[in-house]
Amino acid sequence: MRRLIAVTLTGMAAAPLAGQAVAAELTVNVEIPRLDVAEYHRPYVSMWIERADQTPVTTLAVWYDQNKKNGEGTKWLKDMRQFWRKAGRDMQFPADGVSGATRAPGQQAVTFVDGKAPLGKLPAGDYQLVVETAREVGGRELVRVPFAWPPAAAKTTQAKGEHELANVTVNVKP
Repeated sequence: MRRLIAVTLTGMAAAPLAGQAVAAELTVNVEIPRLDVAEYHRPYVSMWIERADQTPVTTLAVWYDQNKKNGEGTKWLKDMRQFWRKAGRDMQFPADGVSGATRAPGQQAVTFVDGKAPLGKLPAGDYQLVVETAREVGGRELVRVPFAWPPAAAKTTQAKGEHELANVTVNVKP
């Protein structure tokens, strides 16, 4: 015969468990503008974190055309020049937890949690989120948004692109 035993932790015994359930978050909102052009293609987008001296720390996301035969969509990743030089040429695609399909115009949001891939355990410091985009028969653009990690309090910072990106917003919360 099985018996179920319920245990309720209170006071100091519950404190370590409560701390484990809450992790800092980094939410990135990228606004992809709908451009009024004769031939529109969804942009390739890459997001990564770099230190203040612009050395790369981790790649968060790469949105590209994954449905092309024989992985042909990857050949245009090098059009995102900064991403390609800093991390892309050393990556294997598709990259688990990083690669994704191109996104439609409008607001796109992704959230990353401290201690989980692809953010990992980001050391304390001042960083920049970098978002780079390139569009077939279109332009390129790169936007940097500074942020501090780990966040002591919730904070929002943003930057605005000029052509291929609209607002890029970084929300951090403890």
